[in-house]
Amino acid sequence: MKMKVVIMAGGKGTRISSIASNIPKPMIRVEGKPVLEHEIECLCAQGFTDIILTVGHLGNIIMDYFGDGSNISPVTGRTFGVHIEYFVENEPLGNAGALFQIKDRLWDDFLLLNADAMFDVDFNRFTEYHRKQGGLVTLFTHPNNHPHDSGLIIADKENVVQRWLAKEDERPRYYKNRVNAGLHVMSPEILKTDIHTSKIDLDRQLLKPLAGTGKMFVYDSPEYVKDMGTPERYGAVCDDFASGKVKQKNLYYLQKAIFLDRDGTINKYVGFLRDKDEFELIDGVAEAIRIINESGYLAIVVTNQPVIARGEVSLEGLEEIHNKMETLLGEKGAYLDAIYFCPHHPHKGYEGERVEYKIDCQCRKPRPGMLLEAAHEFHIDLAQSWMVGDGENDIQAGMRAGCHTALLGDGGKDYGQQITTSSLLEFAKTVMAGASKNETRCGGNL
Repeated sequence: MKMKVVIMAGGKGTRISSIASNIPKPMIRVEGKPVLEHEIECLCAQGFTDIILTVGHLGNIIMDYFGDGSNISPVTGRTFGVHIEYFVENEPLGNAGALFQIKDRLWDDFLLLNADAMFDVDFNRFTEYHRKQGGLVTLFTHPNNHPHDSGLIIADKENVVQRWLAKEDERPRYYKNRVNAGLHVMSPEILKTDIHTSKIDLDRQLLKPLAGTGKMFVYDSPEYVKDMGTPERYGAVCDDFASGKVKQKNLYYLQKAIFLDRDGTINKYVGFLRDKDEFELIDGVAEAIRIINESGYLAIVVTNQPVIARGEVSLEGLEEIHNKMETLLGEKGAYLDAIYFCPHHPHKGYEGERVEYKIDCQCRKPRPGMLLEAAHEFHIDLAQSWMVGDGENDIQAGMRAGCHTALLGDGGKDYGQQITTSSLLEFAKTVMAGASKNETRCGGNL
C-alpha cells in the first residue's frame, strides 16, 4: 500500500507577491497549470493517491479547485484521480503546527511535501530507500547552485545526518554541497515530540534536533526540485519546465551524464595531490560545469586516488579536498551531482601503504567500474554520456563503458578519443551547446 501524502499549502508567499497576490502561492501557474496540480499529477502517476492538504491563506481557492480529488481539472478535462482531505489553519501554526493537529490521521510513515515547489521525483525509489534505512525521517537532499546561502545537511558515510546547519549557523570553511530540498518521509513517531509553542517550525524545532541521534537519514538525488519563492526562481522553473528538464531529471527515466576526471581536468595538476591547500580550480572550470548543469546532463566526477592506498592521504583528508572542490564550485554557481573515487593501487611493498587497498580492482581507471556504478545508481544511459579527461586512462575507461570520449589537451595525442578540446570550458561551449536550456518562458502564468 502506498504511503499517505501530506502537502503543506498554507503559506502566504510574500516574496513572490509581485507574480500573484490574489491567489495562494500553490496556485501560481506553470505552463498554464497550477504548480500544485503538477505535484498531484506526479504523485498520482506513481500510485500516491491518498493526500491531505493543509491550507490557510486563501485556502478556499485551493479547495474549490481540487475538491476531494474527484473534481474535473479545467486544464486537462480529467479528474485529478486522487482522494484529498483538508486541514484548515484558521490561525497561523507555523510550517509544522498542522502536522500535530492531524496526527490522528497519520498512523504509518508518510510523505511530507511543500506545495510551492516544482518537482518531478521517483517517489517509489525515495520511499523504498526510507524503508530500508529504518529511520524516523529521511530527507531528500541535493546539490544546488547557491549552497553558500542555503541550509546544509552534513551526514556520515552511512548517510546518517550528523549536523543540520541552518542559514544562520556557522559552517565549516569547506563543505559538501548537500541541501535539504523540502521533501521528507516521516514516521508518525516524530509527532510525539514534546513542543509547547503555538507555532512550530519544521526544520528548527522538529528536524534539526534529530541530527546526531542516528534516526535521520539523507537521500541524495539529482532529481528536479526547485522552490518558487521569488520571481527569479519562478522564472527559472518556467524555463526548466518548457525545456523538458523537469521531467527529464526524474530517475525513473534514463539519464545522461558528463563523467569528469579530477586532476588536470577540474583542478590544476600537481602530481599526487595530498592536501586541500594544493587544490586550485582551473580557470573556466566553474563556468563549464555551470553549462553542464544547465544542459540537464549530470556532472559526475570519477577519479583514481591511489594516495589512499599509498597511505599518503586519509579518507577524511580526501573528503576535505572534495569539500573544497564543491565549495569553490558552489561559490561560482556550479555543482557536482556525485563524486566517485577509487582508493586502490595494485602494487604492494611500499612503506606506509594501506594493505587493504592494495588490490587489483575493477574501479581503477582504465577499468570502467566507477562509471558502471554511477550508471546503476543514477539510471544513466552510458551510450548518451561522455567521459572527459586529460589522460589515456580516462579515455579507455570511457570507451570500455560505452561512452563518448573527449580528451583535454593540445591535440597531439590519440588514445582513440572521439574529440580533443583544449579545456573543459571549450568542451562545454561546443559539445554541450545543443543541450543548453530553452529560454522560452511559460505563457498564461495566471
